[in-house]
Amino acid sequence: MKIVRETLVRATTADTDIQDLTRDVAQILAQSGVREGQVLVFTPGSTAGITTIEFESGVVFDLAQAIERLAPRDMHYDHDARWGDGNGYSHVRAALLGPSLGVPVIDGELQLGTWQQIVLCDFDNRPRERRIVVQVMGE
Repeated sequence: MKIVRETLVRATTADTDIQDLTRDVAQILAQSGVREGQVLVFTPGSTAGITTIEFESGVVFDLAQAIERLAPRDMHYDHDARWGDGNGYSHVRAALLGPSLGVPVIDGELQLGTWQQIVLCDFDNRPRERRIVVQVMGE
């Protein structure tokens, strides 16, 4: 079994910044030479997450609005009362989404649907520099 690890770095804006990672992940996979296995995409931290979506402006906006309805920024969060940093909502949003995604690799290709892209969702209330760990495992 072969394991290859790369780290992507992305500058993000405040609140719900959604960025497409698919091309970078596919490039890391291609350079790894792995034909059968899986790719793990993970972001360290507690205010960002990884998922898939059709990376099209309408559905990206719809996702941001749905997340706002699930964990509104303008309600009380005990985290904010304790720490005073105002990003309690971002921790809840990230927990709902999760920090990682596994994608099968078959014949050297990510097994994504036609309209499915891998995205980073940064929910923090300030711009950040995010690390994304991409680990390719297989043969």
